[in-house]
Amino acid sequence: MSTLDIARAELAFAVLYLNKAEARDKICRAIQYGSKFLSDGQPGTAQNVDKSTSLARKVFRLFKFINDLHALISPNAPGTPLPLVLLGKSKNALLSTFLFLDQIVWLGRTGIYKNKERTELIGRISLFCWMGSSICTTLVEIGELGRLSGSLKKLEKELKNIDKHKNEQYQSKIQRSNERSLALIKAGMDIVVAVGLLQLAPKKVTPRVTGAFGFVSSLISCYQLLPSPPKVKAS
Repeated sequence: MSTLDIARAELAFAVLYLNKAEARDKICRAIQYGSKFLSDGQPGTAQNVDKSTSLARKVFRLFKFINDLHALISPNAPGTPLPLVLLGKSKNALLSTFLFLDQIVWLGRTGIYKNKERTELIGRISLFCWMGSSICTTLVEIGELGRLSGSLKKLEKELKNIDKHKNEQYQSKIQRSNERSLALIKAGMDIVVAVGLLQLAPKKVTPRVTGAFGFVSSLISCYQLLPSPPKVKAS
């Protein structure tokens, strides 16, 4: 494989990734919370970047509430326990509400909607919805990891005399377990970020702590959105 072929493959991978609106949003989110960490709530360039990026991200999310509204009314995977179904639907409802209210916040902060007090109230309500959806996500991931753990143990018994690492079903379950573990970590971090943004524990969850957790959570989101690398034929 020539150097030019490698460069083309890497550029194709970058284009495929950056063509996703969600990926660009998460990159902006990393910039936003990185700036929040640097500013530590103090006026200056970093805080200006934080605020301007936060406002810009709201444009990326216009009408995104439809995605979770669709997930809310879509059927669940067969065999999913009722508690996990209810938690999943609650997450979709809360996240959809957060994204819908966030559009009103955007209208208020751009000056289209003139009632500043109501804009701030709606902003707090939307953040509580986001925190609630993150809590639901955390519980769903814990439940799904428990289910995966049980099925893995059962599969290990069935593959007692076989190399389990060569079994596709086993490898698939391990991969899903790793993905859900990462999603669990992200959801837990997002709860801390929501607590920081709502100033529910201002002495413990400072702007710098909020920024640090938000930045790492954003990097996890960026990683989760990575597409499969394109295959390049050897010359």
